[in-house]
Amino acid sequence: MWVVWKGTQIWKKTGAIYEGDWKFGKRDGYGTLSLPDPETGKYKRVYSGWWKGDKKWGYGIRFFGPKEYYEGEWSDNQRGGWGRMYYSNGSVYEGQWCNDKPEGEGMLRLKNRNRYEGQWQRGMKNGPGRFFHLDHGQLFEGFWVDDVAKCGTMIDFGRDEAPEPTKFPIPEIKILDPDGVLEEALAMFRKTEEDED
Repeated sequence: MWVVWKGTQIWKKTGAIYEGDWKFGKRDGYGTLSLPDPETGKYKRVYSGWWKGDKKWGYGIRFFGPKEYYEGEWSDNQRGGWGRMYYSNGSVYEGQWCNDKPEGEGMLRLKNRNRYEGQWQRGMKNGPGRFFHLDHGQLFEGFWVDDVAKCGTMIDFGRDEAPEPTKFPIPEIKILDPDGVLEEALAMFRKTEEDED
């Protein structure tokens, strides 16, 4: 038999208040945690969402400041699963999380509308991805290691509509004789195989 009840607890030391569901003396189910503002003394909501075994677990919203909050999935008191983080600088990350950091597929949209779409590891751009420089009308597609683009290609992308286009467009590069280049490469490959035999 499951014992679930609604209730409120106030912690004297911190002044924190939890209002919501309880099970076996632990926060479990849906509830809200609030803390007093040191300047005003008024209570501010810190977390509203699901709890399991006294930890944030499932869907919830965590407020870090007046303009900074996370909405999404939680696992064992950490952001984990799918979620969206709104940063105080105007950037928004939307995607997968693991151990409280972006991990897997995700998109970071900056305040100026430029954005990165691709792979993340340990909270940094890692792996294949695309960075849309919408302010300049360019797109970089490549490979990142710890937030640094290591290799890739840059092309003009919506340059005519960009608010601050680059002075000169990126020239298009074409191979004049792709069949000839391929034939030459195959001939060199065959020669190498013959030399090894």
